[in-house]
Amino acid sequence: MDLRGIETSSLAWTGDCLVIGLFENAVELTGDWSALDEQLAGTLAELIEEAEFKGKEGSSAVARVGGGSSIRKIAVVGLGKSESLKLDGLRRAAAAAIRLAKKEKSKTLGLALPLWQEDAASTAQALTEGIELTLHQDSRFKSESEDKGSKLERVDLLNVGGQEAAITRARQICLGVTLARELVSAPANIVNPLTMAAAAEAIANEYGLEIQILEQADCEKLGMGAFLGVAQASDLPPKFIHLIYRPAETPRKKVAIVGKGLTFDSGGLNIKGTGSGIEMMKTDMGGAAAMLGAAKAIGGLKPDVEVHFISAVTENMISGHAMHPGDILTASNGKTIEVNNTDAEGRLTLADALVYADKLGLDAIVDLATLTGACIVALGDSMAGLWTADDSLAEQIMTAAEAAGEKFWRMPMEEKYFDGLKSVVADMKNTGPRAGGAITAALFLKQFVKETPWAHLDVAGPVWTDKESGYNNAGGTGYPVRTLVNWALS
Repeated sequence: MDLRGIETSSLAWTGDCLVIGLFENAVELTGDWSALDEQLAGTLAELIEEAEFKGKEGSSAVARVGGGSSIRKIAVVGLGKSESLKLDGLRRAAAAAIRLAKKEKSKTLGLALPLWQEDAASTAQALTEGIELTLHQDSRFKSESEDKGSKLERVDLLNVGGQEAAITRARQICLGVTLARELVSAPANIVNPLTMAAAAEAIANEYGLEIQILEQADCEKLGMGAFLGVAQASDLPPKFIHLIYRPAETPRKKVAIVGKGLTFDSGGLNIKGTGSGIEMMKTDMGGAAAMLGAAKAIGGLKPDVEVHFISAVTENMISGHAMHPGDILTASNGKTIEVNNTDAEGRLTLADALVYADKLGLDAIVDLATLTGACIVALGDSMAGLWTADDSLAEQIMTAAEAAGEKFWRMPMEEKYFDGLKSVVADMKNTGPRAGGAITAALFLKQFVKETPWAHLDVAGPVWTDKESGYNNAGGTGYPVRTLVNWALS
């Protein structure tokens, strides 16, 4: 599909469907909109009146234009209150326009939305992201595509000419989001440690990144007993992925993104029971999927920062080789862990991944994981938790998330809660009391980062959606690739 920013106004554009954005309770047609309505013989005003269109965010309406016009259909999308408009509001408006255009079987679409804070580049990037992410349909595992009929061939972003760089940047980022979506949505008989490693190698080959895949023997030499304890029940070998993007010039900073990579989580001997959502445990590698998505995006954007992408990838399965509740594992920093719940396995794999990252001499580490149901209980399905003792790093991530339209809430690092992880026979247990479970999980991970500023993101809720919402279609959302890219490049 051809997507371009043009200086053409709504009055001069020609094509199948022209979509304009109107603010809530400010739908009176003045200025260019009045001129457009006159040009369309009153069709725009009639549409607003008959549809009782009030400009509420997410609302839309469309009408056919009479003969002789340069456009076949005119449509309106609501932007909400003008004082509340954010970049993500533009993404969602673009998504509404795309869904409407597809429903109307339009081949060419003109999109006339206001600039965000008079910033044409940011506006063009946000609109492009909304368009590309809405258009992505994952029908790989269906015998017939549900996306039938005529397809959009061209989308014109009106009044944002000369923003090719912003559009290109957005499209590259969306490639990373799409990769993460498709990895999360694929079942465990398709995505496993071997295919995750292959995906990392494909990114390295396409964009010239360095790559090292540590095999089980390599991990044994490094003393990764926590990671390997989880992996020992699977028939598939574990893979420890380390991708590195290095800029041509001296990097202005060096950071790491560490993703949890459980391609399937049975719960181990503490097996997940009926009603536990075990069939959705294919999504337990959502952190690693977003990490690889960020690697793809950053590899294409080629910024002036050095980024390490790290994941300890395995399955958590059940067999005669499985770790038992009560087993004691030794992580690669020498810390001993009593496994009081084999279903709290993600933090065990992250422990060795964080020790590895901490030794690289970086400016910051961010880990992300579908780690706890407790975080979903606390924050719901559309928001992720953020833990860090570093206020500067927290501010960086929150700023990056705001620009991406991905929601985070900073959670407390309540050190006293670590008492619940203390073990009689080892340095710590891998789970504490039920209360504050997402906090104790973060405190557990903190034991494996010694020198480097570090933040933990619990993304258990937002990596998946069961229904279409905004620019996310049902399935994997690709969350939080865009936040990670914004943070790494900041």
